[in-house]
Amino acid sequence: MKDHRKTPPHLTIRVTRRDDPVSEVIEQDTIRSARRYPNVVIRGPVFGFAQQTPSDGDRWRLLSDVADGFPQHSRDALNSHLWFRAKNETRPGDPLREELLAAVARLESEPVNELGVGDTRYRVVRGDEFARVGSDGIEGPRPTDPDEPGRDMGDRSTTAACRTTGFVVDHARATGIMESIQRMELLPLRYQAERIPKDVRDDSLRALATHPGVVLLPAAFTFAERKQTSWEPMAGLHPTPQDARATLFNYLAEFLPKLEHDIPATDAELYARAAEEYRAGPPRNELLVLGRRFQIIRVERLIRIGPDGPEPPRPSDTDPYGPMRLHPPLAEFEERERGLERGRGRRTGE
Repeated sequence: MKDHRKTPPHLTIRVTRRDDPVSEVIEQDTIRSARRYPNVVIRGPVFGFAQQTPSDGDRWRLLSDVADGFPQHSRDALNSHLWFRAKNETRPGDPLREELLAAVARLESEPVNELGVGDTRYRVVRGDEFARVGSDGIEGPRPTDPDEPGRDMGDRSTTAACRTTGFVVDHARATGIMESIQRMELLPLRYQAERIPKDVRDDSLRALATHPGVVLLPAAFTFAERKQTSWEPMAGLHPTPQDARATLFNYLAEFLPKLEHDIPATDAELYARAAEEYRAGPPRNELLVLGRRFQIIRVERLIRIGPDGPEPPRPSDTDPYGPMRLHPPLAEFEERERGLERGRGRRTGE
């Protein structure tokens, strides 16, 4: 036990057996999934941002969904997070405001992946998105995945809360037997296919040494279309299968005819009718329309962990654009807001 306690957190995998009925059902569900879908297919990197405070110790807390396609998207999100912290949590002359705005200024001009504000560290973090496949195709939702099948998929006013934002990245946290086994199986996962650029493969191999630990994020869901030799995801990630079903409904009823301009009007009507039948019927994870096969799929993500926490973006990760100003200078914004308030007061006689 003494040797175990000396193991660095990023190399520690603690296994626990939970005897409550819910945990037992989840374990059995995971075992069935591992047998039915034994292979892992990496889709590509995803990005988000996290913070570490003194009370967190070695742990980091995710402040986003870790679903961005490029590092700069997450840097921009961090930029906004810090700007709104300065606006909503500080006043002019507050030293914290000055630190927050200095961090915003750096993010407006430099592609930085880590910075500090007061006693808080912020970091843009990198993950890998993957799915499990077997002889009968790609994995769909599991019976034990959180879901709201009774929610009307046509009601856009309600969505499930994100399960990734707020997630604490703790490599040494005790996990169930099957999750621990799967984490160990994923430790050597990297990009190896020859079609992938060499610098990407090299960075992926290097990460096994620099960030040897693996943490799994909560599962997410989307819908995909079956192509000749693969499945093509068609939307962003959602926290529940029902949210992904709602996106599929909206895609067929509204967006598909606009995106695919060569669709005959009669086919557009058939897609819309199929969408309404899909909405009105019992929850389904597969839909066939005009010879096209759509499926709700389960997407998993992992974050690699090193001695100093989650892995940041790699040199080979690309961006579509660079840093830029996203918000006006806070002093100018607040002065403009005060002017608007004075104008409204004069109009109302206050």
